[in-house]
Amino acid sequence: MTAVDGTAPDFSALRAMFINCTLKRSPQISNTQGLIDLSTRIMRQAGVTVDEVRAIDHDIATGVWPDMTEHGWAVDAWPELYERVLAADILVLAGPIWLGDNSSVMKRVIERLYGCSHLLNDAGQYVYYGRVAGCLITGNEDGVKHCAMNVLYSLQHLGYVIPPQADAGWIGEAGPGPSYLDAESGGPQNDFTNRNTTFMTFNLMHLAAMLARAGGVPAYGNRRSEWEAGCRVGFENPDYR
Repeated sequence: MTAVDGTAPDFSALRAMFINCTLKRSPQISNTQGLIDLSTRIMRQAGVTVDEVRAIDHDIATGVWPDMTEHGWAVDAWPELYERVLAADILVLAGPIWLGDNSSVMKRVIERLYGCSHLLNDAGQYVYYGRVAGCLITGNEDGVKHCAMNVLYSLQHLGYVIPPQADAGWIGEAGPGPSYLDAESGGPQNDFTNRNTTFMTFNLMHLAAMLARAGGVPAYGNRRSEWEAGCRVGFENPDYR
């Protein structure tokens, strides 16, 4: 918690990973990256170690297994990216809106995260337990809340902890118009977006630090390893009659 004298919390032990799900390969300008840069700047200033990846620059195979080269694909970059995901206390998925929904790249990243969600951590819980997540959405059409709901539901279902105000975004006027980084958009100066992105970023850091101090989510009543061994806390001798 912040000290009474206003001293900032110590977040220097935390690691964060941002996955940009733009459809544009590097070095094309990504408007989503512009919003990512705002959040990562806050984190780096707070001492967080930040890892960033633009998913479309990597050959991520389609599928829901940890390594798709074992299922007919010649190349799959996901296993290496997954190790970077596991190294992070904080995961932020960021992407654009197309046809009112998340990009195909965002869907693929979520599917691959899902493909590893059956794996277990050292406590016998699902592997993403003890980590926090949020999302950033950009576009020049409606759909920020719809996209954020989809992403945040998916991440909590996989085991991530979602803090308050865990999403932020920017959209221009309805219909064709400027994108976030275009000179005439006003996006980087938008107080609503800047406020929400800042709050999201600090809430992610606060909750990640709280979980780190607590040693993660308590491993009582939620361990798949115990459930499969027959130790079913709270569900002993169920009556199916």
